[in-house]
Amino acid sequence: MRVGLQLPLFDFGRPEVLGPTLRKISGVAEEAGFSSLWVMDHFFQLEPGFGSADQNMLEAYTTLGHLAAATERIRLGALVGGVIYRSPGLLVKGVTTLDVLSGGRSYFGIGAGWYEREAVGLGFPFPSTAERFEWLEETLQVAEQMWSAEDGPFDGEHFELAETICEPQPVSQPHPPVMIGGNGERKTLRLVAEYGDACNLLYLPPAGIKAKLGVLRDHCDRLERDYEEIERTSLSPAGRGDPADLVDDTLDLLEGVADAGIQHAIINLPNAEELGVLEIFGEEIIPKAAEF
Repeated sequence: MRVGLQLPLFDFGRPEVLGPTLRKISGVAEEAGFSSLWVMDHFFQLEPGFGSADQNMLEAYTTLGHLAAATERIRLGALVGGVIYRSPGLLVKGVTTLDVLSGGRSYFGIGAGWYEREAVGLGFPFPSTAERFEWLEETLQVAEQMWSAEDGPFDGEHFELAETICEPQPVSQPHPPVMIGGNGERKTLRLVAEYGDACNLLYLPPAGIKAKLGVLRDHCDRLERDYEEIERTSLSPAGRGDPADLVDDTLDLLEGVADAGIQHAIINLPNAEELGVLEIFGEEIIPKAAEF
């Protein structure tokens, strides 16, 4: 099993220390052996969840570009991007740029979006759930076209692009892995089966993960897609407790999700700026998880 790291909080101090702190975190995470490094794609901090809406939150793709310059091996992505925040052409261009400048280390994480408060607050459109999923499917189709030899128009129900030129093309071949995030059985997992290279299941116990992966397999069977082509990832929280409890609890968590079918477990770590915690992962958790 591979282990990834998500950074949910940026309350490291004054604004001028955020960049240097992120560089330190990413360097230690890479040295510890984390396979991937992720940030949320939000503009307000999640409330409820991690604090209050007016706490620090950094724009995802600017932050990922900063992290790309500070690292050499770790893969990078938004977990996951909100389809309502950027037009499809801009979003795919941003992901492609991250992939090129990182030397082929980006994921394309994407989902339907859900945080209405920040959308209304900052003036983003927030259509119905059904329409957001229609946007999501068309955005996935735009990405397919922009990452192909076809650079002509895209005529969708919601989006029209006169030219789908995307140069340079990604370093990742055939393109950055498309990770579709969410637990929805009817729409999200169907889109994973049709368009995705990876799924991401959020905050589920092993039994829930196993059930969702069974639904994904059924969608793959109906679409004649090889289920084993899809990377199976999860997002789970880690606590701030005693280091010994952190090791035991995290290993129990990772073994459970591995037994349920997860190949790449991403840990949401709220205190990653305490670099010793990342070192504990590197010394005591990641090597053992690799055996699961």
